[in-house]
Parts: sequence; C-alpha cells; structure tokens
Amino acid sequence: MSKNTICLWYDKDAEAAARFYAKTFSDSEVHAVHRAPSDYPSGKEGDVLTVEFTVFGVPCLGLNGGPAFKHNEAFSFQIATDDQEETDRYWNAIVGNGGQESACGWCKDRWGISWQITPRVLTDALAVGGDEAKRAFEAMMDMKKIDVAVIEAARRG
Repeated sequence: MSKNTICLWYDKDAEAAARFYAKTFSDSEVHAVHRAPSDYPSGKEGDVLTVEFTVFGVPCLGLNGGPAFKHNEAFSFQIATDDQEETDRYWNAIVGNGGQESACGWCKDRWGISWQITPRVLTDALAVGGDEAKRAFEAMMDMKKIDVAVIEAARRG
C-alpha cells in the first residue's frame, strides 16, 4: 500500500465501486479485496471489509464501514479530459450507471462519490484570465456536462 492513500467510506459496496472504476477509467485497477476476520458493527466475518484500488493511478482504499457516513461534494475526483468524446464517455459511464448529474461539470456516481469531468479547454480558458476566462466561466455556469464547443466559442467571444 502507498504511503498516502485516499480512503473512501462505503456503506457496503466498496468492491462494486472499485470494479466499476477499474472498468471505466484507464490506469485503474482493483489490487486486493480483504475480508473481515470477525464480525464488526456493520458486517459479518467474511464480508468484504476493504478494497485496495487505483483510479487513474491514484491509490485508494474502499472501506465498507456501514451507513454512518455519506459522501458529499467536499471531496471529488477531478478528471481532466482532452475532448468532447472523452468528456461524454466518462460522464455517461458515471451517470448511466445509476449516478446523477449536477452543475458545472460535476456528477455523482451511484455510491455518492462526486466527480468533476473537466475538459482541459475549460481549465485553460480560466487560466488565461481576463475577458476570455469570464466568458468561458459564464458559459460553464449554465451547463451540467461541459460542452467543449460552447466553451471554445465563448473563449473566442
């Protein structure tokens, strides 16, 4: 296990979530599934307790800790995409698998984890500053999934 690992608390579906991420995102895989050695407050001996996995090379640990804690937007994975095809692929995979759309490129997967599917054209526009950044930002504010062509048009004015 890596020295610094993101620990994500799940009710009971850490393995299903990790397998979905591994199937959906490149450089992502499930490394190990650990079962509880005895009963614990949210499960029984032999239940999946933790899952070691990576998302785009970032080490994560899924913990089946029960229903005590819920995810919120205070934590999200931000995925930089290169074009509309990649943006659509990730967005549609998350939302189409029981997730939900939010605003400004944010969505949640079926387990409540927030994702920012962010085309580089948007972050590049914001980094430029000035009127170009303002136009791109204002265009983004009306979107759920980011539309690359609309952002590019806004950048041009």
